[in-house]
Amino acid sequence: MHQSVLLKECLEFLNLEENSIIVDCTLGRAGHSSEILKRISNGYLYAFDQDPEAIGTSKEKLEQIASNFTIIPSNFVHLKEELKNRDVLKVNGILFDLGVSSPQLDEDERGFSFHKDAPLDMRMDQNQELSAYHVVNEYSYEQLVSIFYKYGEEKFAPSIARKIEQARMIKPIETTLELVEIIKTGVPEKYKREKHPARKVFQAIRIEVNHELEVFEQALRDALDILEVGGRICVITFHSLEDRICKQIYKEVTMISKEVQKLPVIPEEYQPHFQIVKTIEPTSEEIEDNRRARSATLRVIERVKEG
Repeated sequence: MHQSVLLKECLEFLNLEENSIIVDCTLGRAGHSSEILKRISNGYLYAFDQDPEAIGTSKEKLEQIASNFTIIPSNFVHLKEELKNRDVLKVNGILFDLGVSSPQLDEDERGFSFHKDAPLDMRMDQNQELSAYHVVNEYSYEQLVSIFYKYGEEKFAPSIARKIEQARMIKPIETTLELVEIIKTGVPEKYKREKHPARKVFQAIRIEVNHELEVFEQALRDALDILEVGGRICVITFHSLEDRICKQIYKEVTMISKEVQKLPVIPEEYQPHFQIVKTIEPTSEEIEDNRRARSATLRVIERVKEG
C-alpha cells in the first residue's frame, strides 16, 4: 500500500484555505490529493499524472470526497500550458512529490525495482518510445558511463558500463534481474555488502528514460511564475540531484542582487519576490513506519511580492 511521505507537513505548509486553488503535480495514488481536496471545499484541485492506471484509481478515490477537481493526463512539464487551457493563470499552492509511487515500484512489469524480475521498461509514460531496454542495449559505453556518473553518482560507472557492453554483445539484456547480475560483476565484493549494487544504476537509468531532472527544473520555474502572492510551493525530493536543483532555484529567486546587498535599507524594487519558508525531513517515526521516507526532504517557498 502506498503511503504518502511528509503528508501532515505538506498539508500544514501549503496553508490551505476553503477557497484555495491547488495543483498537485504528482497525483500518483492521490495520497496527498485526497487530503488536500477535503480541505478546499470552495476551492479547486488540479492534479497531473501520465499513468493511466494511477489516474483511474485516483479518480475513483477523489470522486468519493468531492467533485471540485480535474485530473490532467499529462507530464507536469506542461503545467503552465495545461492550466492556461483551463483559464487558470494563478494558483495558491503547488505540490511536487518526486518519489516514484509505490504501486509503480510494486508492479513487476514496470521494471522500476531491482528486487523483482521484469522487462526493462521504467517508463512513467507508457506511450513514449525510450525505455530502459533501449538505454541498456543501445547506448554507447561512453553514454552509459556518463549517465551512471551524472544521474546515479555511481563511482564504479566505467566497470559497470564495460560489463553491460560485454554482456549485450552475446545477447540483448532483457530483464531487470539480468541487469542486476551484470552490475554485480562490475563492482567489488565489499561494495556489494555495503548496499545493493544496482540502486544507483537503476536510479540513473530511470532518470534518463523519463528526463526527470530537465522536466523538474522547467516545471518548478513555471510553478513559481503562476504562484499568487501568499501562495506556497512544497517540493518533496528523494535524492541529491533533484534536491540540488530545488535548492539552487529557491536560492536564485530569494537572493538580493549584489549591487544593493550592502545598503542599510534595500529599495522595494530590489526586494526578492519569494522567501524560503522551511526545509523539513521526516521524523524517525515516519521513517520506521514507511522506509521510502528515509531519503525525503521537503522544501517550502512562498511568493511574498507580485512581479
